[in-house]
Formats: sequence, C-alpha cells, structure tokens
Amino acid sequence: MKKKKLWLSTILLIALVISIIGHSNSLKAASSLGKDTLTMITSPDYPPYEFYDTKGGDRQIVGFDIDIAKTLAEKLGFKLQIMESDFNGLIPALQANRADFVMAGMTPTPERQKNIDFSIIYYEAKDTIVATKGSNLKQPQDLSGKKVGVQLGTIQEQNAQKIAKKVAGIQLKQLNRVPEVVQEIKSGRIDAAIVEDTVAKGFAQANPDLEFNTIPSEEQSGSAIAFPKGSSFVEPFNKVLQQMKDEGTLNKLVAKWFSQNTANPVSSTPAKGGLNLDFTRILPDIPFILRGIPLTLLFTLLSVSLGLIWGTILSLLKILGIKPLTWVANAYTSVFRGTPLLLQLALVYYATPQLTGYDISALQAGVLTFTLNSGAYMSETIRGGIQAVDKGQSEAAMSMGVPYWLMMWDVILPQALKNILPALVNETIGLLKDSALVSTIGVVEILRSAQIVGANKYIYFEPLLFAGLIYYVLVMGMTLGASALERRLRESE
Repeated sequence: MKKKKLWLSTILLIALVISIIGHSNSLKAASSLGKDTLTMITSPDYPPYEFYDTKGGDRQIVGFDIDIAKTLAEKLGFKLQIMESDFNGLIPALQANRADFVMAGMTPTPERQKNIDFSIIYYEAKDTIVATKGSNLKQPQDLSGKKVGVQLGTIQEQNAQKIAKKVAGIQLKQLNRVPEVVQEIKSGRIDAAIVEDTVAKGFAQANPDLEFNTIPSEEQSGSAIAFPKGSSFVEPFNKVLQQMKDEGTLNKLVAKWFSQNTANPVSSTPAKGGLNLDFTRILPDIPFILRGIPLTLLFTLLSVSLGLIWGTILSLLKILGIKPLTWVANAYTSVFRGTPLLLQLALVYYATPQLTGYDISALQAGVLTFTLNSGAYMSETIRGGIQAVDKGQSEAAMSMGVPYWLMMWDVILPQALKNILPALVNETIGLLKDSALVSTIGVVEILRSAQIVGANKYIYFEPLLFAGLIYYVLVMGMTLGASALERRLRESE
C-alpha cells in the first residue's frame, strides 16, 4: 500500500515539474520577444493563404498563413491578434507600427527589403499566366501586344513589369484584388493576368472558361513573414520556421491547404456566355454578408451625428463676422471639399499612430474622417439654412435682450434645420453609400463582406449584386422615414 502511494506521489511530482518547466519555457519565450501579444496583419481575400470562413455567418479568418501564425504563437508563447487590410496597405501598416508582422503570401524583394525585414521563405510558389481557354498564352513572349492585369503591390506586379521591359507592347493594368483582375479577363478588357499558381488553380476550377500556364523562372520566389525594419522578432521566428520545416509541419500544412480547393469550392459549373448568375452559390454565405449591416448603420449614424455638430460649429464661425475665424472655417472647408475622401481616410488611418502615438482603430479612423469631411459639406448647407431664416426673427430676439448663442440655439437653428432637412437626408444617404470606402482599411461592412464571399467562392457578380440590394433597401427605408418626418413637420406648422 505504501509503495503504491509512493509511486503515485512520484508520478504527480514529475507531472508537476513538467508543467512548471513547460510554463516557465512559455513565459521565457514570451519575455524573450518582449511582448505577450503580437499583432499580425493580413489581407484575407487570398485563398488558400488567408480568407474568411463564411459558413453560418462566422467571421473567422482561416488559411495556410493563419495556421503557421498560430503554430508560431504556440511555440514562442505569445497571444496572436489578427488585423486585416487591403494588400497594398500591409507595408504602410508595418511602417506605421500598426502591426508586429505581416503574413499574406508576401514575397521578399530588394525593393521591399529596403523598407521592411523578412523571415526565411516558408513556401515557394510560381507565377502563372491566366487567360481565357484556347487563347494560347503560355509564355511571356506570347503577351506581346496584350493587356495584362496584376494585383497592385504584389510580387506579380513587379514580375509583370520586368516582363514588360523584355517583351514589347505589353500594357499593364493594376487592380486592388485578384477577383477584380480575373473579372477583367472574363469581361474582355484585358487579355491575361499574372497570378500565383495556387490562387490561379482555384479560379480555374471555378471558371471552366479560364486556363493557366506556369511561367518558368530560375529565381527563387516564395512567401515570407514581413516585419518592421530592425525588428527583433526575425531571429526567433526564423528558428521556429526552420524547425517546422525540419519536422515536416510545414509540409503537412501545405498538403492540408493546397492539395484541394479548401476555400469554399464552387460546385456548380457556369454555362458559356453571359453573366452566368447563380445566386444559389452564395446562399450559405448570406448570413455573413448580412452581419455587415449593423456596422454600416452604426458608422453612418455616428458620422452623421458628429458631422452635423461639427458642421454647425463651422457654419457659426463663418457667419459670426470675426475675420480670422471666418478665414479658418473657409480654409478648412476648402481643403476637405477639395481633396478625395479616400485620400483623407488613408492619411488619418496610417498617419495618426506616427503623429500622435495613438493606435487608432479602423472604425475610429473611418468615423473621424467622415465626420471631418461631412462637416465641411454640412457647414455650407447649414449656413444657407441660417441665412434663409427671416432676419426679423433675430432682430426680435435681440430687441428682447436674448443672448446671441441662446437666440441661435432656441430660435434660428431649429428653423434652419427644418428648412435644410432634405439636404441633410441627402448627405446621410451619401454617407451610407460612401461607408463602403472604409472597406479599404479593413472594416468588414456590407461591401467588404460581399468581396470576401466573392474571393472565397472565386465568383464576382452574385455577392456584389446582393450587397447592392442591401444598400438599396437601406436607402429606400431612410428616404421613406425622412418623407414621413417632413410631413409631420409641415402638419405641426
């Protein structure tokens, strides 16, 4: 009996020691990195590397790169946080210290290495020429005199530029996403595209009218992890990646993600000609797209409310008669009305962390940008509404000794807002539709959700048309509500 107790105590003691050692090793690894939580940024529209699992409305990013990142997190003992952006915004995000590393099927090039650091290559890939079946575009020389599409900011764009220098007559067309490039081929606007082989395979499976041919290359090309310049994470990440290679872990992940089309394969075969619309292909993903509605409405509501307040302040500065304030308000309005909204959004999102040290979220950046922009437009509308109020109203209030600000708040502004209500409704509708722009910085609203579904399914029109229907329903509901409010206001006069 005593021997059994002794053996049991010994086993428990060994288990406890192993647990403590494992825990201490984990803490040691995490402390060696200097951070307990690392932020990874990716572009989840590139299956099978990274994409959204849209089944049942889930918003979980999965894929080959994600599995590697999770393995790195487990072995190095840090918590993993995943952010997203368009591919051409990944490097700016690193430079703005918005993330600790990038995994997005990114290839190290001399140009990129001037600005960021890379790990060892963890997966080698090849470029292909994607074109309509029977086009006989198999070699770079065959692209002479052709229009060729590429994804903006990718290694394929750089390789295409090199080919264009050697082969005469190639016209390059850069687009933000691979699905857009493929759609340009199907629309006949371009003759071919240069796309990575694993991605080209998925599109060829989903579109029988397309084919792809591998471009022979002697240069090593593949995916690596990107870090900010001078990052201390490169060495520990390289050690684990090499260990994963030696143990065969990477080969297992390659077999898991690249042996078959795991990114929601399309089962139906489209017929030749026409748009070949088949909305049954997106039925399982409709809940995922619908989940973008609350975020879109929240964004619009916040932007309109704050924009109205800011626009009112600007309009009052313009009519106070104090020249310096009037000049500042007019200059502000001129700048925000004279520059593209997308440019303002990019500057606020990427520049704020560098200028202030505050890591502004994508939603916050969108609301702030749209508030500043809509305030400039609303200020002119509100100013016109104030000046349209009969001067006798203000003169009567002033003769009764009513303070200026109280007069504006209680007498003038209510009448002005009633007069400009249609214009404010138009501005709100515009903000609702323009909210799609925040998809460029990774906010998963209605349009971004539809684009994600399209990328996963290797289709284009069906999810976008469904997103357009959602926007239309929302705008019509807003228009009907505004009309009812106008009728009530007229009846109350």
